[in-house]
Amino acid sequence: MNKTKTVKESIVADYPHTIFPNDLNAVKTAFGGRVLEIADRVAAIAAQRHSGKTCVTLGVDSVRFLAPAQKGETLIFKAAVNRVWKSSMEVGVKVLVENFQTGENRHVVSAYFTFVAINDRKRPIKVTEIIPETPEEKRRYQEADQRRQLRLQQEKKQTRCLKRVF
Repeated sequence: MNKTKTVKESIVADYPHTIFPNDLNAVKTAFGGRVLEIADRVAAIAAQRHSGKTCVTLGVDSVRFLAPAQKGETLIFKAAVNRVWKSSMEVGVKVLVENFQTGENRHVVSAYFTFVAINDRKRPIKVTEIIPETPEEKRRYQEADQRRQLRLQQEKKQTRCLKRVF
């Protein structure tokens, strides 16, 4: 196993998906659940490229739907590993929409996925460290740790609440 990898070694730079009628919601825009399903798959590709292992989704947070996407437009998914801890990693996903008729590109969704690398027995295993190189990668690296701390705090609160309820 390599001790480190750079962000660019596992990035998914341009994963297209044309929006067809079966991808639409009741108001005829891209169904958010479908967009998240594809985003999860693309994020998994980045996580697995980075770790060289099977990776499973641990959680999704900070999902933001910024604008609608229409039938016939093309969603462009981008994913990158922002930070690695012991066996988990945060993968940021950005979704743009491309209108081939007008040439317009819009940012429509952003989300953060947490993945865990697992072994053949489906147990967590250590993940290769990541080296951010660009100013943008370094910013995402720092912010990922802040988001992780918030996630851990929220999990503790939720666990305490559940203990009181059950």
